[in-house]
Amino acid sequence: MTLNKPDREAVPEMPNRLGIAGIEFIEYATSRPQALGQVLENMGFRPVARHRSREVTLYRQGTMNLVVNASPDDARVANTADGQPVLSAVAFRVQDALKAHTRCLALGAWGVDSQAQAMELHIPAIHGPGSSRFYFVDRWQEFSIYDVDFKPIPTVDPHPPALSDMAYFGVVQYIGAARSAEWLTYFEHMFDFTSIPDDERFGILPKGKLMKSPCGTFLWQLIEPDPWMEADDSPECLQRMGLRVSNVGQAVAVLKSRGVEFVESSQLHPEDRGALTRACLGSVAFELVHP
Repeated sequence: MTLNKPDREAVPEMPNRLGIAGIEFIEYATSRPQALGQVLENMGFRPVARHRSREVTLYRQGTMNLVVNASPDDARVANTADGQPVLSAVAFRVQDALKAHTRCLALGAWGVDSQAQAMELHIPAIHGPGSSRFYFVDRWQEFSIYDVDFKPIPTVDPHPPALSDMAYFGVVQYIGAARSAEWLTYFEHMFDFTSIPDDERFGILPKGKLMKSPCGTFLWQLIEPDPWMEADDSPECLQRMGLRVSNVGQAVAVLKSRGVEFVESSQLHPEDRGALTRACLGSVAFELVHP
């Protein structure tokens, strides 16, 4: 009888009790969908489908799905300040949406009442920072949620290619002062995220705390307000998305040719590690990252 010796170099797999497998979509809420749509198209996204019963449009490029929610009966749209778009939801791909939702509720999450109408899919969700939501989607492979709730836009390529191999890299979340420990615990407890050491950074902004999803496909960044900021000036919210690109310099050149402007100063400018677009419509910005 021979016993197998343990591999001293083996790295244990991190827990992933929800079966998270990436980001299915990111959602903006806005009362100015045409203006936001122009910003997204400059970034390479294309409108490919519209919701059957609501004022919601699906944009896509490469592997990324992005939803623009302009439904006037949605409180997140009605409450946008001066029509400024807000990141209102992130949908996680999971193995079983109902089980994931049930587990999060058992751990103390606040559920979101379903807004699904007849013949529409119910996508379970919990409340996120501010008025945002975290959705759970288990139909994302051969059969997707868009096959049921959306109508394709005629003559449009349903799978437009990505500029510079662009893909979702992560999300930046603004949090309250001295709240990093609480939010780190929340993501570790609720979603099995793991913290990344402070000396391991991505992009060009060194602030905040970084976490990695249990599937290892995207990151989450928590940023506290500067000490001089008043509490009313720094609400907790989903602030912007990070986009992975194969070559930052090439991506910046391509996007500049499409009218996208970037933040450039002595402290912050496009470089090999990353770049930050100037905010459009008061709140919409994108961070390019080379992992």
